[in-house]
Amino acid sequence: MKMLKSTLAVVAAAAALGMTGFAQAGAKLDAIQKKGFIQCGVSDGLPGFSVPDKSGTIQGIDADFCRAVAAAVFGDAKKVKFSQLNAKERFTALQSGEIDILSRNTTWTSSRDASMGLEFPGFVTYYDGVGFLANSKLGVKSAKELDGATICIQAGTTTELNVSDYFRANNLKYTPITFDTSDESAKSLESGRCDVLTSDKSQLYAQRSKLASPKDYVVLPETISKEPLAPVVARGDDEWTAIVRWVGYALLNTEEAGITSKNVEAEAKSTKNPDVARLLGADGDYGPQLKLKKDWVVQIVAQVGNYGEIFDKNLGKTTPLEIDRGMNALWTNGGIQYAPPVR
Repeated sequence: MKMLKSTLAVVAAAAALGMTGFAQAGAKLDAIQKKGFIQCGVSDGLPGFSVPDKSGTIQGIDADFCRAVAAAVFGDAKKVKFSQLNAKERFTALQSGEIDILSRNTTWTSSRDASMGLEFPGFVTYYDGVGFLANSKLGVKSAKELDGATICIQAGTTTELNVSDYFRANNLKYTPITFDTSDESAKSLESGRCDVLTSDKSQLYAQRSKLASPKDYVVLPETISKEPLAPVVARGDDEWTAIVRWVGYALLNTEEAGITSKNVEAEAKSTKNPDVARLLGADGDYGPQLKLKKDWVVQIVAQVGNYGEIFDKNLGKTTPLEIDRGMNALWTNGGIQYAPPVR
C-alpha cells in the first residue's frame, strides 16, 4: 500500500509539473496579447532584409516575417514594433526579453541552437552562403586569388570563422579588419581601407546597392559556407515557437498552392481543394490548435503576402538587389524551400 501511495504521489507530482510546464509554455503568447504588439529585432539597416524607407517604416523580408506573425496573432500586421540591432546586440536582446522574436539575417547553427538559451523554430527565411565583394579594379576573378588581402568583416558573426577556415584550407593569408556594423564594413571597402568585403552573399548585394558606384564592385563566384538565415526565439516556450514555425510554413504552403494576397479571401470562401480548405481555415480547427483564429493564414497572406510575394517585393528582380530565387525557390521549382502540410 505504501508503495502504491508513493507511486501515486510521484505520478501526481509529475502531472503537476507537466501542467505547470504547459502553463508556462503559453506565457509568451499571453504576454504579447496583453501588451498588444510583437517586439521584433531586425538589422541596423540591410536593404532587402530590414531598412527604414523614406517615411521611417522598416521594410524588408525579415521585417515582413514579423508582420506575418503579427497578422497571425492579432489579425493585424501593423501590431509590431521594431528594434534595430547590430550583430553583437541581437542575441542579448532576445535572451533578456527585450524582443519577442529575432528576425535579423541570422545563421542557424548548432552552437546557437543548443548553448545560448535560444531556439530556431525550423523555418528558414533565406538560404545563403558567405562570399566576397571586391572592387573590379583589384582585378581578381576568384577568392583563391586573395592571398595577402585585407578583408573587412562584421564582428560577432559566423563569417569570421568561415573566412578563417577557407583561407587556412586553401593555404592563403589575409589580414582581417572587424567592424561593429555592416555599413562600417562597406564604407571601409569603398574608402580603400580593405581590399575585399566578406559577408553572406545576400548582404553583399545589399551593401553594394548602397555604394556610390555599385557597378564598380563585383561579387566573386565562390560561396564558401552554408548560411541558413532564420528567425530565432528564446528557448522554453513551445507554444510561441510553434506559432513562429508555422507562420513560416504558411507562407510557403500558400505560395505552393497558388494562394496570393489577391485571391486568398475568395479562395477561403469557395475552394473545393481539401488541402487549401484546411490551410485557410475553412475546414478543421488547425488555427485554434496553435491558439490562433481559424483564419490566421488568410490574415497573413491578405495583409503581407505569401513567401514568393514577400521575396519578390524585397529581394527580387524588380528591386535594386535583383536576386534570383535560386535555392529559395519552392521545391516544386528546383529550390529547397519546403513546408510540412497543415492537417
